[in-house]
Amino acid sequence: MLKIISAVSITFLLAAVSPAADWTSILPDASLTGWTRVPIPGSSVLKPYNQWTLDGDELVCRGDGERDWLRFDEVLGDFVLRVEWNATARDGKYNSGVGVRLSPYVEIWHQAQTTPDGGYLFGNTFRNGYLERVNLKKEMAENRVKPAGEWNLYEIRCQGDTIELSVNGKVVNTWKGVEVLRGHIGLEAEGYKIRFRNIQLKRLD
Repeated sequence: MLKIISAVSITFLLAAVSPAADWTSILPDASLTGWTRVPIPGSSVLKPYNQWTLDGDELVCRGDGERDWLRFDEVLGDFVLRVEWNATARDGKYNSGVGVRLSPYVEIWHQAQTTPDGGYLFGNTFRNGYLERVNLKKEMAENRVKPAGEWNLYEIRCQGDTIELSVNGKVVNTWKGVEVLRGHIGLEAEGYKIRFRNIQLKRLD
């Protein structure tokens, strides 16, 4: 494992956050103002083709094969995020995710996975100063993800050192001891078509 201490990491961890507020919609407009596309991995070159579009009140990733994050530009600390998603399967498969406490170029990420196998938390994060992969799929209480083509509701609570994921109204994963306390929200493109709507944020700071 490589111990990583960088000015960039320290800067985003210490960045100021917005004051507490009630639920706010952060669904972007057609220009995607306030959101930035980031390649996967972050060290690669971002393709010029943008597969993210707004269709009425739904944010659509067309799933044309490109992998990237659509990153909300504000740095957040404690908050609750609600988002509905609806995936289109291909050969019975799909893959995407909702990220929280992401670093600017997503070398560090904590993700609520969206697959037919269920919604669960995993990520690439700091543990005792080292960058380490964590996967809580085995700790998932149950698979509450609906069949492809139906809408699912995720509620992700980030408060202090705990990230909690609720899927369709029930907590399925709790991640304690998280050392990264601030970062960005992100939506992931993993080569499959997926729609997001009702992207609501409640700041707890």
